[in-house]
Amino acid sequence: MHSYDYALIIAFLAMVLLPAPLLGRFYFRVMEGQRTWLSPIIGPVERSCYRLSGVDPKEQQSWQRYALALLAFNLAGFVILFAILLGQGVLPLNGQNLPGLEWTLAFNTAVSFVTNTNWQSYSGEASLSYLSQMAGLTVQNFVSAATGLAVLVALCRGIGQRSASSIGNFWVDMTRATLYGLLPLCLVLALVLVWQGVPQTFSHYISSVTLQGVDQVIPLGPAASQIAIKQLGTNGGGFFGANSAHPFENPTAWSGLFELVAIILIPAALVFTFGHYVKDLRQSRAIMGCMLALLLIGGAVAVWSEYQPVPGGDASLVQQAAPLEGKETRFGTTASALWAVTTTAASNGSVNAMHDSLNPLTGLVAMANMMVGEVIFGGVGAGLYGMLLNVLIAVFLAGLMIGRTPEYLGKKLQAREVQLLVATLLVMPIGTLVLGAIAASLPGPAGAVSNPGPHGFSQLLYAYTSASANNGSAFGGFSANTAFHNLMLSLAMFIGRFGYILPVLALAGGLAIKKTAPVGPNSFPTHGLLFVTLLGVTILLVGGLTFLPTLALGPIAEHLSLAF
Repeated sequence: MHSYDYALIIAFLAMVLLPAPLLGRFYFRVMEGQRTWLSPIIGPVERSCYRLSGVDPKEQQSWQRYALALLAFNLAGFVILFAILLGQGVLPLNGQNLPGLEWTLAFNTAVSFVTNTNWQSYSGEASLSYLSQMAGLTVQNFVSAATGLAVLVALCRGIGQRSASSIGNFWVDMTRATLYGLLPLCLVLALVLVWQGVPQTFSHYISSVTLQGVDQVIPLGPAASQIAIKQLGTNGGGFFGANSAHPFENPTAWSGLFELVAIILIPAALVFTFGHYVKDLRQSRAIMGCMLALLLIGGAVAVWSEYQPVPGGDASLVQQAAPLEGKETRFGTTASALWAVTTTAASNGSVNAMHDSLNPLTGLVAMANMMVGEVIFGGVGAGLYGMLLNVLIAVFLAGLMIGRTPEYLGKKLQAREVQLLVATLLVMPIGTLVLGAIAASLPGPAGAVSNPGPHGFSQLLYAYTSASANNGSAFGGFSANTAFHNLMLSLAMFIGRFGYILPVLALAGGLAIKKTAPVGPNSFPTHGLLFVTLLGVTILLVGGLTFLPTLALGPIAEHLSLAF
């Protein structure tokens, strides 16, 4: 590694961690309807949205009504997006005259973007019109991220409130999350990306002739606006097929740094938002410490792994330059490994290198980041409410060890809460192991794997892990665009999204009703190093015990085989 590699890592961490507390406080004020510096600008727009939609911003909802509103909104978004993708051939803003998508691919894509997964079994510039990219995908990038933020805020209220029967209003939470929480940051980032060279145009594709005399079509489009929300909303779906390795999506080293920071900027800030809801920022610092420790451990393993010599190669050459097979050579090995770890620690899924070419241990880290539920920062809202589920599980385990009724911040965890927590533990195993096993056992679907042996198994395992974790990245050698995988991965994405959201909302409603008991000297502290350690061990053990056998068949076996 060179000095600029270390500078990249330091700059990345500084640009995420330094603004996080201020941005977290801003999100708390926004979501609770308090006045902010944006209120004079966006406030009239917010109030107009309520008048046009007939929403009373003062009305409160029980968790059941909140969940029904959320499901209805997401169902409507799915139907509209599905229709746009099927009918894009006859819709406007289709300068390339692209036909509508085959129905299973359209179904998969609609589920993917509604669930904030952004799994792509297609190449954007070759398959989608400008209208589909903007009115279909970009809109869902905003509202799917806003949905995750709304669910997190509902859980924060449930934990922080004292004996309340409501957890907020979904329509209000989603509106505020979109207008205040996402749109301003996206406007800034989009302008920065345009400055760096990302196209934002409605012009048709350009035909040119290369220096070799070959005809080439250069795709264009309104890319900067979609790329901004794909990163800040932890969506990850690329405007172009090569995603953030494409020079039009990621033209310079500066754009690479800004996009990398954008992936976890909001998830990091929301950790401090939680501290404001429970009026105890020590809880935020403890959760942030656990997330950061897991990210740094995974990052260190991945970077070390990518700098190892290729078996049978000249080790002396690696001392001068790390292997670049599958890497985006403009950014280098460190930037590619750092991006791979960050995008899977968050439920982002964008890539600036070919994950299929990662060394086995780096692929292991990427899969492990997703298998633990993508709680190491995770998606907008989704990452923190996933982490809070692990916090409650850790509190429950601590209560068992010391023989006390488990409680978190004065809210006792009883049978109903524990049952809901157990239900969330089944989400990733069902989506990854059950559906993945079905795909691996059938000759036709298993043919999507392009490599033999452990690496081929890793391709399939990664795909179903990514779908269940609502990540969206993939090992590039997996041919997912078949009717079977389109539908099966859609099911995995649906389970991975709503299998968490519904128990989380039920948990929020149950905790909100409970009276808050005073925290005394005999209460188990949840803000010290001991609890941070317990939380980290809980996350690793739950994921490790569940997925270690499959990892042993994939990346671990592949790594061990490199020695022979």
